Amino acid sequence: MVDFIAPVIVAQNLQKKFGELVAVDGINFTVEKSEVFGFLGPNGAGKTTAMRMIQCVSPKDDGKLEVFGMDVNTHQKEIKKNIGVVPQENNLDPDFTVYENLFVYSRYFDIPKKESKERVNSLLEFVQLEEKKDVMTYMLSGGMKRRLILARALVNNPSLLILDEPTVGLDPQARHLLWEKIRGLKKQNVTIVLTTHYLEEAAYLCDRLVIMDYGQILIEGDPDDIVKKYIGSDVVEVDNTKPVISCLNKTDINYETLDSTVQIYTNEPKDISDRLMKECEFEKITVRSATLEDVFLKLTGRKLRE
Repeated sequence: MVDFIAPVIVAQNLQKKFGELVAVDGINFTVEKSEVFGFLGPNGAGKTTAMRMIQCVSPKDDGKLEVFGMDVNTHQKEIKKNIGVVPQENNLDPDFTVYENLFVYSRYFDIPKKESKERVNSLLEFVQLEEKKDVMTYMLSGGMKRRLILARALVNNPSLLILDEPTVGLDPQARHLLWEKIRGLKKQNVTIVLTTHYLEEAAYLCDRLVIMDYGQILIEGDPDDIVKKYIGSDVVEVDNTKPVISCLNKTDINYETLDSTVQIYTNEPKDISDRLMKECEFEKITVRSATLEDVFLKLTGRKLRE
């Protein structure tokens, strides 16, 4: 693990193109030591491209991107030595046992054999796979495979951990177990950068995050602060009917119409609810806490993207 105090990642006017397509369009962000930083956005937003540049897999085209104070285009070897990556796909070697997957991988980093064995055993204990050490990987459950991939990413004792959809396809129990492992790594001063489509996951894990769309960063900040700034504390929902819309149009209440509901973002849910009950006609009214998902949909839209 490299000893580094300044921001672990610094990006300024970072740009990446694929032909005429501008995948990352002049973005700026920093990632501090020992924080969990998230990239959110719909498909094609540019978040995965940004992550690949941080990993030194895809070179930047323009701007500045430094990891551990080193340029990603000129110091790939030094940077890669100190990062671990959990890819979205389960790319374990099916011809090896659980133990062998970690031990063979550790040899790529020139870790002495004795130290490798100690480190592998420690990681198996960390991800709770000691009893599966001699099992072939194809026999593992999805949750076990994701934990093993996390252990593999930690073999080189990285200072920076990159997580690409770390809990995709997992059941709630496996997902929460992996969350706790990630939070435990943060306490060990590991800096973590992740991308996820699970908004609850981002809200739970991230100290700060960005929401991207069309290659640009729309917002950046603490998840709770973002929700309060762009939505408020609560969301009041009523059925989307002509009488309700007609009634709301006679008031100064701002609202958003969906297919079947009308949503009102507010910091005063009781006042809004009481007012609606007095002035409008509807069958039911629902009040719920605002979430990061509300912000995401408000900023990036609700249209499905492939």
